[in-house]
Amino acid sequence: MKIGKIPETILKRSVIKQIKHRREEVLVGPAIGEDCSIISLKGDEVFVISTDPITGTVQDIGTLAVHITANDIASSGAELIGIMLSILLPENTTEAELKAMMHDVDMVCDRLQIEVIGGHTEVTKAVNQPIVTVTGIGKMKKADMIMTSGAKPGQEIVMTKWIGLEGTAIIAKIKEQELLTKYSASFIEEAAKMIDYISVVPESRIAMKAGVTSMHDVTEGGIFGALWEIGAASKVGLEVDLKKIQLKQETVEICEFFNLNPYMLISSGCMLIVSDNGNLLVDRLKEAGIAAAVIGRITEGNDRIVINNDEQRYLEPPKSDELYKVI
Repeated sequence: MKIGKIPETILKRSVIKQIKHRREEVLVGPAIGEDCSIISLKGDEVFVISTDPITGTVQDIGTLAVHITANDIASSGAELIGIMLSILLPENTTEAELKAMMHDVDMVCDRLQIEVIGGHTEVTKAVNQPIVTVTGIGKMKKADMIMTSGAKPGQEIVMTKWIGLEGTAIIAKIKEQELLTKYSASFIEEAAKMIDYISVVPESRIAMKAGVTSMHDVTEGGIFGALWEIGAASKVGLEVDLKKIQLKQETVEICEFFNLNPYMLISSGCMLIVSDNGNLLVDRLKEAGIAAAVIGRITEGNDRIVINNDEQRYLEPPKSDELYKVI
């Protein structure tokens, strides 16, 4: 495709035609000539808005872009209505690639019962790989707002699923040939399938019904970074048992192969939830088929400590994600 705005014919058949209308709140959605979208809300509801770009990989970029922003909205306890989608493409991108990306985007939207409500698509010399930025728009009652900063001393920290999900899936796909020198094709395939667990929307809904004060999805910087961020946002300390942090064997093996720290690897699909009764929440999550565990507690002060038998590690602000050492 040529540099500049996507031609109207391509925009219609490969972008707009891929987008389905699902939400009654959306009064004006994507259309030729429309610069804004319009959403209807009730009087006691508030908007919840979040935005994220996908820059680290082109593998499954449409799928990842929607899930990452959906997870942010879910972490606030809100119900996601739709997304605004900005797609910047390099000059050598084909229409078929754009159409496939939009197909993936709408497949995830269908799964989450949301829709693309607007956006922008362009071919530009400013990028050498596709860049997708998603802005999510959710709604919730003002009284139900959940923030990362809601953790209080004495509460328990629950984690869902396993750390390193997103990073493991990405590395398995982009480094498949290197991994095949040591591991079987079936092992790598299972690692790549970990992307199927990337949504935290289900656990968010369960947590909201159980009563929680803080939720935070584990993204760049891994679980060590996410734990630090909860402590910093809430101005509290925490103690976490390293052995209670759940991870898959595929993550362990791939991190050992590339000499990565799995606890500092991007982990979308894993959520940290702070609750007065962690064990009750874990039981409810497991009833819904979601792996979960109480891994620690919130404490007074500012010390954020990870305990491994007799050893202690003091957490630091998150640094560059381990994923970038590989890609």
